[in-house]
Amino acid sequence: MTLKILILYYSRGGKTALLAREIRLGAAEVSGVSVAMRTVPSLTENSNSIPENGPPYATKSDLIECDALALGSPTRFGTIASPLKAFFEATTDIWISGKLIGKPATVFTSSTTLHGGQESTLLSMLVPLLHHGMLAMGIPYSEQALSETKTGGTPYGASHVAGTKNECELSEHECLIARTQGRRLAQIAQKLAI
Repeated sequence: MTLKILILYYSRGGKTALLAREIRLGAAEVSGVSVAMRTVPSLTENSNSIPENGPPYATKSDLIECDALALGSPTRFGTIASPLKAFFEATTDIWISGKLIGKPATVFTSSTTLHGGQESTLLSMLVPLLHHGMLAMGIPYSEQALSETKTGGTPYGASHVAGTKNECELSEHECLIARTQGRRLAQIAQKLAI
């Protein structure tokens, strides 16, 4: 049986998307999983349209059919970005049916500055997932990069510091933490499937 890992994110400047790709690389290291990347439209775009580039827009079916979820958002004043929040606000029917209960989930983010609200954003992203009955998963300090990073990365989830002009590339530590997060999500999904 192949397990489906869904990486769902919103990225305006492209840095959250870079973290999503690193998480995908980590998850893809685990045999027996397939990884799907999805995004959400901005609040001014039509969710029924096809994005000009990047992954397709997520549907509720993507959530229901996945075995594990990695959710990513840039920080917006220390909280989840509105387009991703709007997507989850439309999932009441899934919540009522309980179709996400017991699935592992993890979160990741990107901010302009080091103290741009990364941890509060990660925590705010967990709230709808916990309401859905998902199992929140962080990154343990056995990942040495958490103790060594001078850029992004928290035990709550992978993160990136983009810089005020969005000029900073992912650091080696940020990449390692994101890959660990993706690999761990896939491994936990496998353990829960047994």
